[in-house]
Amino acid sequence: MIINLGRQFRTSKVPNIDGSFWFVKILTTAMGEATSDYFVHHFAPALAVLGAGVIFVVVLVWQLRFPRFSTTSYWLAVVMVSVFGTMCADVLHVGLGVPYVVSAACFAFALTVIFLAWHHVEGTLSIHSITSARRELFYWATVTATFALGTALGDMAATTLHLGYFSSGLLFLGLFLVPALGYRLIKMNAIGTFWACYILTGPLGASFADWMGVRSQLGQRQRRSLVQHRYRRRGGLLGVQTTPAFNFDFVIRLVTCPQSPLTTRSNCPKSPRPSRPTVRAA
Repeated sequence: MIINLGRQFRTSKVPNIDGSFWFVKILTTAMGEATSDYFVHHFAPALAVLGAGVIFVVVLVWQLRFPRFSTTSYWLAVVMVSVFGTMCADVLHVGLGVPYVVSAACFAFALTVIFLAWHHVEGTLSIHSITSARRELFYWATVTATFALGTALGDMAATTLHLGYFSSGLLFLGLFLVPALGYRLIKMNAIGTFWACYILTGPLGASFADWMGVRSQLGQRQRRSLVQHRYRRRGGLLGVQTTPAFNFDFVIRLVTCPQSPLTTRSNCPKSPRPSRPTVRAA
């Protein structure tokens, strides 16, 4: 499929940004982390990433084909970005032995380059302006980089900095609330606070997913034995096989609910519709 970068859309192709958006975003991040952990540890990492990459490209092409916002294609693309982006970060460490500090720095540099290129070409980073194919490609490139960066940051805080997964989750939750409250209370820049929150949902969801799905101790450098369907005081509550399935089912139910605000597109200027002619009684 050849993508026409100049293709224009009538409205933005992202959903409305509210509390439910952030809730599902964190859930998809947690699901991507748990799914990546399972496949990377049970199958050849290179094959796992290749398979996830193929599905990711197929789903993304499907999303790009829609001329308007589609709930199903958008959130399915987010799910696959979470899995593929997380796998990229995990394979660098598990498969290639790259330290989390190095991988986090590389992903942060890549994200910075994408932001600079996006702003240089389009003049804005606002998600309400995703009204062309080129802007949408910049958007999904940014989203992919944020998922990879979030995984690396979460694992770095938990293992390299010896905080543990639960403490790391609390740390990133606090950091997430800073720009969120800054925008709500003192009207900080909307674009800057949005992307700050979006980036921080990565390590936030990943840390709690690892805490729930992996038996770990404070300060450990490598993830230990996986647990399934059983409670452990020092580690997981659900297990790495249960966590992604539980999150996927919950996300699907939430985004397909007709009353869910996630089914509405982002608030942005719409093209005026012609008014209906009035019929006067004789």
